[in-house]
Amino acid sequence: MRPAVLRIEGLPEGALDAAAEFHAEWLEKVRAAMADVDVLALVFQPAPYDHRGWRLSAVQDLAREAAPKRANAIIGSDEASIVRAAEWLAQAPGITGQLLAVDE
Repeated sequence: MRPAVLRIEGLPEGALDAAAEFHAEWLEKVRAAMADVDVLALVFQPAPYDHRGWRLSAVQDLAREAAPKRANAIIGSDEASIVRAAEWLAQAPGITGQLLAVDE
């Protein structure tokens, strides 16, 4: 199974502003992407620690909303690591609503 990946880009540096923009600008795009696939990995660029809470909450809520489809998120900037994580998630049927950080 080839994983579906949606790269979330261009968010502000501050956690509150990034969360607000994600929900205002990206949420419907994510929902539209989920309509066409069974497994989706959102990809976020690395950010300070205070982004973890809103990102995890968003992916958990998306996973609940999309069930039995699966949604997870990957944080990273190394393309090979992101691809490996997305492929692994696509083959792991019991994993959904998770936020995984990867690097080289």
